[in-house]
Amino acid sequence: MPLVSMKEMLIKAKKEGYAVGQFNINNLEFTQAILLAAEEEKSPVILGVSEGAGKYMGGFISVVHMVKGLMESYKITVPVAIHLDHGSSFDKCKEAVDAGFTSVMIDASHHPFEENVKITSEVVEYAHAKGVSVEAELGTVGGEEDGVIGGINYANPQECKALVEQTAIDCLAPALGSVHGPYKGEPNLGFAEMEEISNLTDLPLVLHGGTGIPTKDIQRSISLGTAKINVNTENQIAATKVIREILEKDQKVYDPRKYLAPARDAIKETVIGKMREFGSSQKA
Repeated sequence: MPLVSMKEMLIKAKKEGYAVGQFNINNLEFTQAILLAAEEEKSPVILGVSEGAGKYMGGFISVVHMVKGLMESYKITVPVAIHLDHGSSFDKCKEAVDAGFTSVMIDASHHPFEENVKITSEVVEYAHAKGVSVEAELGTVGGEEDGVIGGINYANPQECKALVEQTAIDCLAPALGSVHGPYKGEPNLGFAEMEEISNLTDLPLVLHGGTGIPTKDIQRSISLGTAKINVNTENQIAATKVIREILEKDQKVYDPRKYLAPARDAIKETVIGKMREFGSSQKA
């Protein structure tokens, strides 16, 4: 199956009351694990690629070729999107689109509102002409992940409405109390704002920082229009735990496959659990 944009999968998810997981890929094993999990669960999936991870893997073109190669080898039949996570500029989004990404996020949330609208509109115009979906952000997601740092700053519902009307984006990530990386204490999501933004924009909403959010909060978010949930930290922790255990137990192991294959299995199991929690299993 060819790569697809996020647009149709998120419209379907919002309509049917589930969320599609964006699972960030950091190397070959992450990509293998996530694709295999999606095929096993018959779930649509979004492969998130941060600018840092893209650079680490050899650039956006390398990432696209790796994903396409694995999809062909594994005979993947479910919808898969490759999505630029937290694109920092029009140029970076253009680079990803030109490399074959099927979806991009332009994160101009740190700019004044008018500047955010201007940059986002430019990305939408370029991406939509190539059939690529676009996500935008308002407010600031807290925490730190892959160089993206922010203190929590809630999105303004009226600004969300204006951004959607002025840019024609496909989905919106309003910052509502979630954080990148592990939570310190209990997550405190702004559900009243989430409901208001969902009603005002009528677009699929995106929840960043999906790791560590209780299932009840995930389910409530989905019921209020969240159709995409981003997960990375949880997979990284699961993989690292297994690698650490193997290396501590066997000081003589040196073949990377001996510890990366079990790490891949741990990621796959984590992703399957998330797909079931988000309700996307059997929805492909």
